Amino acid sequence: MTAVRPSRTTEFKRVLIANRGEIALRVVRACRDAGMASIAVYAADDEGAPFAVLADEAVALDGRGPAGTYLDAGKLLAAAEQTGADAVHPGYGFLAENAGFAQAVLDAGLTWIGPPPDVIRALGDKVQARAIAARAGAPLVAGTPGPIADAGEAVRFAEQHGLPIAIKAAHGGGGRGLRIARELSEVAGLFEAVVREARSAFGRSECFAEVYVERGRHVEVQVLADTRGGVLIAGTRDCTLQRRYQKLVEEAPAPYLTSGQRAVLMRSAAAICREAGYVSAGTVEFLLSAAGELSFLEVNTRLQVEHSVTEETIDVDLVRAQLLIAAGHPLTAATGLAGQIMTPRRHAIEFRVNAEDPDRGFAPCTGTITRFRPPGGPGVRVDSGVEAGSVIGGEYDSLLAKVIVTGRDRAQAIERARRALAEFGIAGVRTTLPFLRAVLAEPAFTGGGPDGFAVHTSWIEQDYLPRATAAGGAPGGDDADDGRVAVRIGRRWLMADVPGLAQAREGPLARAREQARERRERAAQAAGDAVTAPMQGTVVRLLVTEGEEVTTGQVIAVVEAMKMENPLHAPHAGRITGVQVAAGDTVSQGATLCHVTEPA
Repeated sequence: MTAVRPSRTTEFKRVLIANRGEIALRVVRACRDAGMASIAVYAADDEGAPFAVLADEAVALDGRGPAGTYLDAGKLLAAAEQTGADAVHPGYGFLAENAGFAQAVLDAGLTWIGPPPDVIRALGDKVQARAIAARAGAPLVAGTPGPIADAGEAVRFAEQHGLPIAIKAAHGGGGRGLRIARELSEVAGLFEAVVREARSAFGRSECFAEVYVERGRHVEVQVLADTRGGVLIAGTRDCTLQRRYQKLVEEAPAPYLTSGQRAVLMRSAAAICREAGYVSAGTVEFLLSAAGELSFLEVNTRLQVEHSVTEETIDVDLVRAQLLIAAGHPLTAATGLAGQIMTPRRHAIEFRVNAEDPDRGFAPCTGTITRFRPPGGPGVRVDSGVEAGSVIGGEYDSLLAKVIVTGRDRAQAIERARRALAEFGIAGVRTTLPFLRAVLAEPAFTGGGPDGFAVHTSWIEQDYLPRATAAGGAPGGDDADDGRVAVRIGRRWLMADVPGLAQAREGPLARAREQARERRERAAQAAGDAVTAPMQGTVVRLLVTEGEEVTTGQVIAVVEAMKMENPLHAPHAGRITGVQVAAGDTVSQGATLCHVTEPA
């Protein structure tokens, strides 16, 4: 068991926020409530963004995009020194779970608002995290005791424990560095793919295997821990509704759990945190199988995007609690509450409004937000880092806003969510709003069907999209946000869809760009052999060479946009010709990467 650090009080008043967007603005507000000065840093892309404008101070980072700004530890520490900051809050993403950055902050004489570096390092290694969970007595599915040496070891694990198995990067996360093998013949190839992706994305190639929980639910526990050894369970959440292992909808408390399951979750989460010597806010994640069995998944050593739903159910500002814990205060002072388990008072559901197109497999979208009209009313909270005029590029996460809806119970929260999502109007980029509205009519999510609450972590890909496609409809229906106007009919005002209104609003130049894009796509489809980029992004891997023979569906390249990897597949068997890109190149939507020429 890791020893808890000696408690001490280190008052600080100036907090540098090493992040951007929605979470940076969230920390700005928590600092203001706590009487602390907030210091924002921003890349050139974010000049004039709400978080930078509303912070007490803002420092420009020399550069554009994340690599030379929000991921540059040296620049962040220089900004802290320049502004006289005495603490650093990392938010989530970027360097939030980077033990080296946390240590550098401490070495600079600053307070790190998060877990100690050695705890981040231990729990960030999924193999070590499994060992900690085992010592804490948490439930675990069968897995390799350490990193896999070669593909043969992965095959032997599958033969011993059965299929499917999950092959995971030891230092991965968020769905990256993860492959599911359902056939023995594909285990070796998927192992090699995970090793390549892990080395490229995380700089570490170690991976391990564990039994995969088919059609499972994703449930988790929010924890707070102070420097005195106290651990507080702030509630459970369900984050099952995901696409490509990226969360879309989260709620608290996790519904449809037995009292026994809830007890195991909370007891295991507390034990893991004590075993690891955890400090600050964190999340312990589990999978719940269709048979009702729980298994430890991982620990996120930071604030989660979905922390908001927990806040709404227990009336505690988790970000402010982080600030107070980092200053050495006990949990009772940080939360205003006594006890080790908080009882939820309400039900809350969070909907992530992302710049993604549900009709194209949730492909990231870029553009300029021309209209941003968030909802309001009883039980509705909107956390966002954008506004009308914000430019959405492909360099950052696709999250635009979080709609958090609260009710006295789940039924009322769903009722209010239907109202809130119907009110939300965004124009200029495609968003997940149509899909989120459609989900609220799905019995599998609302629990109103014969199978009750029936969503699972692959429900969108395995159940929802195939059914929607077979029915001839789009995954989320047409996104009419860009073409919605209020029309008065008698005494009522109704929202009407006006086809082409978005193009008219954006002007002739925007129409010309859209028409040109459509012509390029039609030409590519007519050619039948072009492999094109579905969105603006960066080619992170090119897996073929000029003249190489490929099979139908073979992965040609991987394009990353808004921190999501999108594999591009061969449309048919043939020979690779006309390669026009290399790894590291930036490509526009519709750009041709290469051709697959059919054999003569």
